[in-house]
Amino acid sequence: MASVAVSKDSLESDSDIHITLEDQQKINRFARHNAKWEELRDDLKNKKGDLQNLEDASDDLLLVDDESALIPFVVGEVFVHFNMEEAKEKLEEAKDKVKKDIEAIEAECTNIKTLMSDLKTQLYAKFGNSINLEAEEE
Repeated sequence: MASVAVSKDSLESDSDIHITLEDQQKINRFARHNAKWEELRDDLKNKKGDLQNLEDASDDLLLVDDESALIPFVVGEVFVHFNMEEAKEKLEEAKDKVKKDIEAIEAECTNIKTLMSDLKTQLYAKFGNSINLEAEEE
């Protein structure tokens, strides 16, 4: 998570730098975008895990010997049994949906990163080393 901090001491010592309402709004906007980006990154990680689970399930279906066996498939909070062909179709549909979700999240992350980069450039241009907008090491 990036920290947004303006050093008051360094601002007071430099009489040329004043925090205006517009500056504060930019700082707040950057913080909101950063929080949203972190949330999307977590969502993306979860979606990629879901996709891997669906791909593993597809691989497991290949190992089933009995083509007439009913395959349990989670729908909501319950298991529904499908024949082999229906189960494969449902898995493909689920994988396609997750892939589309991943693409949408990645596009939104790119958009937010662009906005953050623009705000970061503006804020560093005004405040220099007096502001920290970099991600903290974990």
